[in-house]
Amino acid sequence: MILPIVAYGDPVLKRKSVPIDHTYKNLNELIANMWETMYQANGVGLAAPQIGLNIRLFIVDATPFAEDPEFASEEGIKDFKKVFINAQILEESGETWAFNEGCLSIPEIREDVSRRERIRMAWLDENFQEHIAEFNGIRARIIQHEYDHIEGILFTDRLSPLRKRLIKGKLDNILKGKVSCNYKIRFYNK
Repeated sequence: MILPIVAYGDPVLKRKSVPIDHTYKNLNELIANMWETMYQANGVGLAAPQIGLNIRLFIVDATPFAEDPEFASEEGIKDFKKVFINAQILEESGETWAFNEGCLSIPEIREDVSRRERIRMAWLDENFQEHIAEFNGIRARIIQHEYDHIEGILFTDRLSPLRKRLIKGKLDNILKGKVSCNYKIRFYNK
């Protein structure tokens, strides 16, 4: 089932998410719905807060970048598709690099965001198996973006005060529901 994506302005996007365990009700169905929702919206990642759930769950699929000449040679990018439950970034390292990011919860806005090139993290997969691994390049970037969501951080929070002022009108339009997207979106009504 395709779920509506929560738009900028909803308080759930600014809350730190809570851990879940294997008893979380209908988890497999939720994950399947998240994949369907993300693909329908042409995303490469989706976090539970973006569908209104304050839980530490996100999914990523970097395989669309395998066809991008800039990233096609990155090791491990082809078929990089994962579920992250209760993820924790253990370490960020390497140079910072800017990349033009967007977000399904913030339609029609893209901005350069600087992030570290490598991360080391721990998480549980959909079967609650523990993992610790390192990721770099575009895989690390996608994970960092989605991880920010479960920490209550949006990519716009990482912009300079000047950039934030420059996009304020666009953000206000999202708050007013004056934005168009090709996927289901739910605007926050105070």
